[in-house]
Amino acid sequence: MERASVQRKAVAVEALAERLKEAKTAVLFDYKGLTVEQFTDLRNQLRNEGCEVNVIKNNISRRASVAAGYEELADSFVGPKALILGFDDVVAPAKIIAEFAKANKVVEIEGGVIEGKVVARESIMELANLPSRETLLTQLAAGLLMPVREVAIGLNMLAEQQEAN
Repeated sequence: MERASVQRKAVAVEALAERLKEAKTAVLFDYKGLTVEQFTDLRNQLRNEGCEVNVIKNNISRRASVAAGYEELADSFVGPKALILGFDDVVAPAKIIAEFAKANKVVEIEGGVIEGKVVARESIMELANLPSRETLLTQLAAGLLMPVREVAIGLNMLAEQQEAN
């Protein structure tokens, strides 16, 4: 009986370690004080953005973070903690939990992992404050088009000047 329990825990550690390695972003937060409805709302918001949130025993989470190579993260698994894993978008998990934490003051972001690097709460908040991917692409396109626009205006002015002469 005890051996089966140890094997289940080892499998859980290995599975979580693999998920941690696959994730582009992982955010650890304290959820103490959230109602079931609030946590379900958060879970749905994350799922819509291709993320998942897990509440796993701290002992398993600590061992999995060490197995994944994130030893610094292991010390943070004390008390009621949940772990958000984002696989598609690096920014989405941070944005969602930061907005959720503003609305629900009991949520406290502890830190996490961004593209393989363990980071503190401040880095997660910086990531959350970045503009969306679409906004950044729009800004990039506008920046790239501005010189082309200026050249077109200049050529048009030259053509008009030549026609006038």
